[in-house]
Amino acid sequence: RSLLLLVGAAYTTWGLAFQGGPAFIGLMGVGLVGGLIVGIMTAVKREWAPVTAPIYAGLEGLFLGGISALANMAYPGIVPQAVGLTFGVLFCLLLAYKSGVIRATENFKLGVAAATGGIFMVYMVSMLMRLFGLSVPFLHGSGPIGIGISLFIVAIAALNLVLDFDFIEQGAANRAPRHMEWYAAFGLMVTLVWLYLEILNLLMKLRSND
Repeated sequence: RSLLLLVGAAYTTWGLAFQGGPAFIGLMGVGLVGGLIVGIMTAVKREWAPVTAPIYAGLEGLFLGGISALANMAYPGIVPQAVGLTFGVLFCLLLAYKSGVIRATENFKLGVAAATGGIFMVYMVSMLMRLFGLSVPFLHGSGPIGIGISLFIVAIAALNLVLDFDFIEQGAANRAPRHMEWYAAFGLMVTLVWLYLEILNLLMKLRSND
């Protein structure tokens, strides 16, 4: 249900973007800020997930539809590629997890969590530096180092899917409360949104060098 809400909301801002006019920019802003607020609320109050998870999906859809439309205007055809790669990574990692090729050991979880936290801190520093007209070297560049950084971030985002799979499996095994099913779905959606945006960013860097 949440995925359908996300796709439906994304289709709305996608269509508005191609029709022209500033309306989709406003909806993108609502989606970005609202999604962040609702996402934090859901993380803090997990029992709210049956209500907040679908709201988060709709808000993120508004943002993703607009940003995807802008990317597709600049690089035609890039969005279907990003969507295909995102779900391709999802299914490949799910298969690897189910077959035991990748296991969510404690060391694996700690490593992925540490790398994810490091990436988050770099992004926060980058946002603060931009307020002063500065930027983190190579982070947004389309040169070899910038592309390498994007590949690393995509890999870490993808590995977070394994943590989501493990969380879902452990919840089912322990017969977690129903609201935790919604929370697990919320966590998986957060990871997929992040992975999609990083793949889209990587593809734009690669296309800018063509």
